[in-house]
Parts: sequence; C-alpha cells; structure tokens
Amino acid sequence: MPGENLTRIEAQERAAIVDVQTYDVELDLTRGAETFGSTTRVRFSATSGASTFIDAITRTVHSITLNGTALDVAAVNDGVRIQLDGLQEQNELVVVADALYTNTGEGLHRFVDPVDDEVYLYSQFEVPDSRRMFAVFEQPDLKAEFSFTVTAPSRWQVVSNSPTPEPHVDGEIATWTFAPTAKISSYITALVAGPYEVVRDELTSRDGRTIPLGVFARKSLAEYLDPEYVFDITKKGFAYYEEKFDVAYPFEKYDQLFVPEFNAGAMENAGAVTFTETYVFRSKVTDAIKERRVVTILHELAHMWFGDLVTMKWWNDLWLNESFAEWASTIATAEATEWTEAWTTFQAMEKSWAYRQDQLPSTHPIVATINDLEDVQVNFDGITYAKGGSVLKQLVAWVGIDAFFAGVSAYFKKHHHSNTELRDLLVELEATSGRDLSEWSKLWLETAGVNTLRPEIETDESGVITAFAVLQEAPADHPTLRPHRLAIGVYAFTQDADAPFGADTASAGGKLERIHRVEIDVDGPRTEVPELVGVQRGDLVLLNDDDLAYAKIRLDEQSRRTAIEHLASIANPLARSIVWGAMWDATRDAESPASDYVRLVLGNIATETESTTIRTTLSQLLLTARNYVAPAKADATVRTVGETLWQLASSAEAGSDAQFQFVKFFAQIASTPEHVGTLTGLRDGSVTLNGLEIDTDLRWELLEGLVLAGAAGNAEVDAELAADRTASGEQAAARARATIPTAEGKLAAFSSLVDSSELPNAIVRQTTVGYQHVNSPVVLEGLVPKYFDVLTRIWAERSYHIADTIVTGLYPAPLASAELRDAAAAWLEAHPETPALRRIVSESLAGTERALRVQAADA
Repeated sequence: MPGENLTRIEAQERAAIVDVQTYDVELDLTRGAETFGSTTRVRFSATSGASTFIDAITRTVHSITLNGTALDVAAVNDGVRIQLDGLQEQNELVVVADALYTNTGEGLHRFVDPVDDEVYLYSQFEVPDSRRMFAVFEQPDLKAEFSFTVTAPSRWQVVSNSPTPEPHVDGEIATWTFAPTAKISSYITALVAGPYEVVRDELTSRDGRTIPLGVFARKSLAEYLDPEYVFDITKKGFAYYEEKFDVAYPFEKYDQLFVPEFNAGAMENAGAVTFTETYVFRSKVTDAIKERRVVTILHELAHMWFGDLVTMKWWNDLWLNESFAEWASTIATAEATEWTEAWTTFQAMEKSWAYRQDQLPSTHPIVATINDLEDVQVNFDGITYAKGGSVLKQLVAWVGIDAFFAGVSAYFKKHHHSNTELRDLLVELEATSGRDLSEWSKLWLETAGVNTLRPEIETDESGVITAFAVLQEAPADHPTLRPHRLAIGVYAFTQDADAPFGADTASAGGKLERIHRVEIDVDGPRTEVPELVGVQRGDLVLLNDDDLAYAKIRLDEQSRRTAIEHLASIANPLARSIVWGAMWDATRDAESPASDYVRLVLGNIATETESTTIRTTLSQLLLTARNYVAPAKADATVRTVGETLWQLASSAEAGSDAQFQFVKFFAQIASTPEHVGTLTGLRDGSVTLNGLEIDTDLRWELLEGLVLAGAAGNAEVDAELAADRTASGEQAAARARATIPTAEGKLAAFSSLVDSSELPNAIVRQTTVGYQHVNSPVVLEGLVPKYFDVLTRIWAERSYHIADTIVTGLYPAPLASAELRDAAAAWLEAHPETPALRRIVSESLAGTERALRVQAADA
C-alpha cells in the first residue's frame, strides 16, 4: 500500500520537525471478533507552520482533531498515514478509529483456543506495527511516554509495560488505566490480554527496589508451565547483568508471557516480554530446545538495557541491539546457568547460520544500509544476529572482557532513555580499552563476506613441523582480508587407560586430546607461524581452536582423514563442534564430497554429547542426503541414513537425548517398508525402545514419517487430530497433510496458502514445512511455474510476515534442478521491482545453484 513503507529520509525529516511528549491511548476490546476501538491523544512539539504525518493503519477513522480543530478525515487519511499541516509549537492530536485484529502475528493478534474457545490477544510491533493498534509516529527515535487505558472482559488478565493497576469493574466489563511508561520507543510498547493463567514472584534489584515478576500462559497450557525454572533463570540473569553492566534494571516490573501463534522466538517489549509458547513443553523436548529457551530468556532480558533503555536512532543499527543480546545471552548462559557449554551451542548453531547467510548474494555489512522498512524486515537475518554476535565476541577478545563491560556500562549511563548510533558505543569502548576502533569497525562492520583460513604444513620424516603458515582467502565479490585473533590447536591420540599395552591408540578407544596450542594474529593472505616449528604435528591440526575468530576453516588432508574416521574421539565438545562445522563448510563449498559428509556423520554422531551439535548436524545430514549427494546416489543414501539412524536409536543409552533425537530424525527421513513397519510399531506399542515414551508430539512426528513414506494420509491425520484438538495439534495436522508425497497432495498444500488469506500465521508456517518435506522431489516439479506466477500477487496482497513465509516456504527447493535454477533466474530477470521480494527469491536461487555444484562434486 502506498505510504506503508516508511523511508529513512522521511523519518529523518519528521524527526527534525517533531518532538513527542506523551501518548494517551484508549482501547476498547469488547466490540467483537474483527475490530477494536482505538482512540489516541498525542502531545508533541513541532516547528511552527510545518507539515508532517502520523502513522495509523485502521479499518475506519471516525474523527481527527488537531489543536481543537476537526480535520476532514477523507482529505487527510489514506488508511496508512494521516497528514498534519499547519503545526504549532505545541500540539495535541486526537484520532478516534476502529482498528483490525490480525491473525498474522503483526499488530494486535487475536487467537481463539480450540480447546475451550477462549480468546487471547497479544501485540507484536517490531518493526512497524504499533500503527496497527494506535496512531503513532512510528520510528524508534521519536520516544515518548505511553499511557494505555484498556476496556475488556473483567475476568481477563490485561498486561502492558507499566504495572497492571486494579481495574474499574462494571459487571462483566472492566477498565484498566495504566500509569505512564518511561520514555520508550513505540515498537517496544505492549498489550497482552485474555484469560491467561499467571504465576507471580519478585526479586530485589541492585538499587534496592522490589521488582515484581510474572509468568503467563493460556489456561489450556498452564499445567505444562514450569514457572519456578523460568523465575530461577530470570533471577540469575538479573544478577549477572546488573553486576556486569553496573546499571540497575531500568523498568518497574518484569512479566514474561508465553503467547500463541508467535512469529519469532520472543520480543523485548519493555517490562512485558512475549515468547513463543512452543517454549511451554507439553511433551518431551530435546536438551537443545531447553537450552535455547534459556538463551532466549536471557537474550530478551539483555534487551531491557541494550535496545529498550538505549535504543538505536534508525534501523541500520538494529544489529547492535540483536548482536549484543546474542553475545550477552550466550556469555550469561555459560557463566550464570547450568548450561556451561553455551559457546559450543553458539558455534554449532549461530555461527553456522552466520556463515550460510554471509555466502548468499544478499549478504551485507553488519552495519547495513537500511533505506526503508522493507529493508529492515528482511535484515532480521544471520548477519544481524549471528555474525554480529560472532564479531562482538572477537571484539571482546581484542579489547578485553573487563574493558568491554566497562565501556558498555558507560554507554548505558550516558545515553539512558535516548537514541544512539554505532559511534556512540565505540567512543566508550575506545575510552575504556585505549584502542582506536575505527579501522576494526571499517573492516568488520562495514564490509561483507566471510574469509576462509587454510593451514599449510610441512613436516620432516618423524612428523615434526618444519614450516607452518595460515593462508587467508576472500570471495571475489567481497575481497576484504581481515585481521583475525585465533588459536591453533594440535591434537593427538592419547592411550586409553583400559586399552591393552601396545594397542593402536586410535582404534583402542583413545581420545584425541590437545597437546599444543598457540594464539596468534592472522592478517593478509599469508601468515607464518614460527611458534609451531619444531612441534610434533599430531593427528589433527585445528585452526580457530576455541572459536575466537569469525572465519570458515579448512582441515589439511591428514586432519580431514582423521576427522572422518575419528571425529567422535575428540575429547573437547567445542573442538568437536568446530571440526563438524569445518567439514560441513567444505561440503557446502563442493571441496569435499557430500558422500564423505554422510559417512562422517553416521560414523561419529553416536557418542556426541552436545544436544545442539546433534540437532544441527542431523539437520545437515538430511539436507545432504536429499539435496547434496549426486542424484544417482540419493535414493540409496536416504535409505542408508534412515536405517542407520534407527540402528543408532536402538543402541543409544535408554532415555537419552541422543536416543530421542535419533528417533525424531529417523521419522523425518523414513522411506522403506521396513521403516514404515518400525514407525507403525512405535505408534501402536508393538515396537519399543527402553526409556522412550511415545508422547503426543512424538506421535505426530511418527505419523508425519508414515505420511512421508506414503503409508498414511488425510484419514489418519483426521483421526490423530480428533484425539488432539489443540492449537499444537492443528499445526501438526497442517504440517502432516502438506507432507503427503503426491503431486495432488503438494498442490493442495500450495493452493491452501495462495488461494485464501484466511489461515493464521502458525498454520501457514507449518504448511510450508510439510510442503518442503519430501524424499522424492519429483512431486514438486509441476508447481514450479505456479510458484513464479503468484509471487508478485502474494507480495502485494499479504502482510510482510505472511508473504515472506509463503515466498520462502513454497519455493520448491528440494528439486535442486537446472530447470528450477533457470526458472528462478528468468523470474528475477523479468521483475526488477520490489527489492525485498527479489532478495528472497535470489537467496532461494543461490541455494539451488549451490546444491547443483555440490551434487556435481559428489558425482
């Protein structure tokens, strides 16, 4: 819609004219299922005589009054913006409107629980969606105080940024009048309302204040909530951050609300954080998910200081918010909770995401050019979060942890309740560390791309290193070579205490242990490492040991052979994760055959101890088996992977996380009659594994495996849904139906998303997951022209999050064919408009081109 996509220039022009003091927002949530009443009174100063606009996406605007004068609604309102002319030095604007509930997870989302028909509402405003709930100057640097008055059913919980007041009750209806907030940006204001269950606690802040805590979930999910654990992690995070930042928690209370159909993991609304309710565990989940919830809790808590107390001026510094929260939540998890291997998790998941994103044609500097709101929407990506967090880790290693925390503390104290740019943080870090960060910033934050580091090793006949160098490469499109602070580890087999005397240590259960380590600075295309001359080269040499640097690494040939046969023998979980990642990168870059990666994983995953490493590696294994091995080998590889995963599950420790994951991934790639028999037996109890409980969510995953293998369909899905008539059940059913492995089944899934806009965001998302779930991609071939025919219409008609999900999720990536590559390239050639849409398609095309290269290398 014209005017919906605010540009940076428009925001700068508006900020030069307007300074906002207060918003008083009245919301009436008693008007039915489609609309709610929204009255906004905003007080602001302005340049006398100037003109500007305020943002408001509404169903109907009933009246607009500026400084006591009623404006012609039709003349000044286009449904997205309200034009304001002839401003005075002090202004009061009143907008009375009806606004729309959404089912897209943007604005004020409305959900009806299928268990009990209760209605639940929550707001989600980042990036530009508070304008869907009230009239607002929608940009982060126009901070103000917000006062909300909410009329709703009296039996509801109503939560906002300020502490919830006692309501004024009139029968079945009540009104809550919230006190003004601190001065904050509009995108972190919040409203959550409905018959949520709540558990309360409190803590004492470092400045002596009592901070009330609340944990909320839907009534039908509340029995699965573990509030004591959530409170425990929250209190540890408060203590850690208040000590390290030397700044007390900046708001009056801290509520954490688990809400339905959420688009992201969580959102840092000031004092009222919303989380996806997939973090309320109704069935067993992996340790990886449990740890991820802890990191997410601490990520959002870090935002209370970095993002909420001090906020970026414009979205080009979004990375600062997200990268800081990624880094801070990881170090807090490692140092303040029982999840002490959080940096291994970061390496396995976040850095692999960053490397993948940084090799796409859409890669961009960490400090991105953000021209408008569409630019920022597509930049919630692996550069903004994971690469930024990785580079911050490198910066911390460079300036020192104490200097870093001291600089951050000074930054909070100087800029509290205001808006900043990158330079404001660097100034404080330079002051505390004594280092000039301008060159570091230029190389790491203002250029794109990931470097590759390779060892060059010469040894004598006895295996002693006679020369060692690190070679650095950069991709042709992004030729920057960067300085890297990194460690190099030399690993050798040590004799297992129980092995017979004289046995070969590699084959007798010995461990690969680090026997030597050097830490150096690498710069330029070649860096000699004289510190390693004279050292025994051992069995495996590992660049970037301890994962200090952000760079892809390669193994020399001897280390590569050791990894394929003996990766599981590496004692240190972080070192193992780095080797897993190095082998994966070499596979994706077509330098190492995909079939070798399959052999590596199947031969070494059985004893992996880190849950996220298992989860990430098995996900990559399935992608390799289906998309990366040579097509002639694909069917046999899929069968072998399925059979081996079941063998691994059968021999794993009873009740272990590894056993659970092997079963889940076996179900994801089931393909043979034998697999069908096993899945059927697990579901009916005729096949059992000691320690494995077939609970509700696992039953769905096993059924999806049967659907994938062609042994179940709509009738079986209907029967399972009848037994699990919940929101989670409906989402699992949508995913399973979309998995039906026929051309007709895939067309039905495709049509359900493109022919109607009725489905809520969670069902849309799960349908795309099932649509992509194939062992034999030929069933998608007929949908290639249909996909490209609907792209521009979907982008024009749907909200951003829904359009993004459909465009990404219906791209028939499993085909990985020359025909798909050519169709995508032709569409891009014919559609030079809509940069954000083109970016999504170009990323998908890059994935197809990479798969074709890797297949060719494997052949």
